[in-house]
Amino acid sequence: MAQFDIHTLDSAPQDSKPLLQDSINTFGMIPNLHGVMAESAPHLQAYQTLHTLFLQSAFTSDEKTVVWQTINIEHNCHYCVPAHSAIAKSMGVDDTLNQALRNHTALPNERLETLRTTVLQLVRNRGILSDKEQQKFFDAGYTQQHLLDIVLGLAQKIMSNYVNHLAKTPVDKPFEAFI
Repeated sequence: MAQFDIHTLDSAPQDSKPLLQDSINTFGMIPNLHGVMAESAPHLQAYQTLHTLFLQSAFTSDEKTVVWQTINIEHNCHYCVPAHSAIAKSMGVDDTLNQALRNHTALPNERLETLRTTVLQLVRNRGILSDKEQQKFFDAGYTQQHLLDIVLGLAQKIMSNYVNHLAKTPVDKPFEAFI
């Protein structure tokens, strides 16, 4: 089995170097995930773009965390669960929400619980929701835009979760405390 390279600015393919510089500018470092993705500049660029777009979605920080972590946990991503725990903390998300997601326990309110359930249904049923499931989501105060934004977050997380499974990406030092 081939070991995936974790590229630096020096080792990365030429087209990936500016993308890795963007990672440094955004995160103050090159996360190992980005170093792995740098092998394919189009992949890294797509991932960074999806991340930026999801941050602009209609969701609050708590809701973004619910979407990201629900997918990460369902996909059993050894890298993204601690990474997004650190991201949640940096976004001001209460630790109890993140812990409830990680421990599969009740979320602080029914609206967030409905969001988690909807995300799980979309992941497990490959994008299919019944009319009843959609109506429950809308009754919780979410919109069609929110539903589409979940799909956006799912696209981002599929890219990272699957790469981390393939590459066995080591968790970065700043995220180790969140393992």
